[in-house]
Amino acid sequence: MPLTPLRRPVVAGCGRAAIVWLGLAIIAAAEHHLGAGGLVAVSIAAAIWLVGLRIASASAPYALGPWVPAAIGTASGLVCVMAVNPYPGGLGLSLAALCSVAAGIFLSVGTWETVLERTAQRRVLVIGTEAVAEIAAAARRVRRVPFDILGTSGLPGARPGTSPPPLGDLEQLAEVVDAQQPDVIVLAEGESCSGALERLLDMTDRRFRVAGLTSFYEYAFGWLPLDHLTPMWFLSLLHLRQRPGRRPSKRLFDVLLAVSGLAATVLLLPLLVLLVKWTPGPLIYRQTRVGERGRRFTMYKLRTMPADAERPGEPVFAQAHDPRASAAGRFLRRTHLDELPQLWNVLKGDMSIVGPRPERPEFVEMLEASIPYWSRRLLMKPGMTGWAQVRCGYASDCASAAEKLSYDFWYMRHGSLAVDLAVCVKTVLQAVECLEPRRLRMRGAATRTGEPSAR
Repeated sequence: MPLTPLRRPVVAGCGRAAIVWLGLAIIAAAEHHLGAGGLVAVSIAAAIWLVGLRIASASAPYALGPWVPAAIGTASGLVCVMAVNPYPGGLGLSLAALCSVAAGIFLSVGTWETVLERTAQRRVLVIGTEAVAEIAAAARRVRRVPFDILGTSGLPGARPGTSPPPLGDLEQLAEVVDAQQPDVIVLAEGESCSGALERLLDMTDRRFRVAGLTSFYEYAFGWLPLDHLTPMWFLSLLHLRQRPGRRPSKRLFDVLLAVSGLAATVLLLPLLVLLVKWTPGPLIYRQTRVGERGRRFTMYKLRTMPADAERPGEPVFAQAHDPRASAAGRFLRRTHLDELPQLWNVLKGDMSIVGPRPERPEFVEMLEASIPYWSRRLLMKPGMTGWAQVRCGYASDCASAAEKLSYDFWYMRHGSLAVDLAVCVKTVLQAVECLEPRRLRMRGAATRTGEPSAR
């Protein structure tokens, strides 16, 4: 039986509760005898851990997937349980036992949420004739999208035989909703959907959720359709509800990671020098980039190409498998080791660890003329890596730059320390994956599908 919108959170919550309680009970029973007081302590600790998992699940953007909130909730629950563990009435578990519980909870909850997500697709009804095929195509582009696009309804103009199919006009909307039982209804055509919204509000049994087109893209896919953006969307970046501590906490995160990264780089320095000096030229490559508010700065990289790879006055877009790179340079680019000198840019305040990649000034005018709202990405400090980098790789022309911009805008609105940590982990995992020969061949043959590729 498919899970309805009401059953899904109940099943998910019961599964999480069983996983956490059993994990704590098994480890606690292995360490000492569990009497009635011990079972009460296990139940209290499980409740604390479940609150952490629930808060993380509710606050993390859906586009991050189930593993990020599982990690955040597990970590916050571990800290809280450790705080009450030594006191009378607590679990009295050793640190090793608590860490074992945390590892088990993370793996089990992450797996449970993934399985539940893939077996309980959300049913989506689109109101609007033009956007339904676009949404269906976007859903097919991304592997992890548990959405079933039912079809379009509410507006005239849809031709029979199209896919997804038309399900009825505006007058039949109530019957269509009752028959299809959608979880999400997407209003795709702005003011022309106001009549549909009135009818949806009049329905007494509203078990569905309603979203605008751009909001649905943000929620489901983790990017925004540039063709449907309006200047008013950017109001969210200046809204009264913006978190006031975001910039200081992000700066602290940047400094801590930059200092740690520079300390680790010292150990790799002999290997890096050997790789770069394989071809003649300087160790560090300096290039002017455009940063926050259009301010220019000098960005540092380990040199991956010969010194004469680009003719003066003839800038060329970098590519995922750039033929100009040396053999050692291709290794550095795949593993992102060539970006390590940018940790100094982070300490200086020119860049952040996570953010939109800084562009060369030679390309800025062309991109601003070709891509709507491109200059708005300059509202945020550029980053060493970013949401766009781990999702769609290099930009080698205006079309791929527009694709990256759609992800950059999502990050500008939804960026947080949790997202930054997820991007950093994904960047490291992609670097490790690129060392596997099979992965390398697959990346070299893959076409652009909106999925992560080599940066």
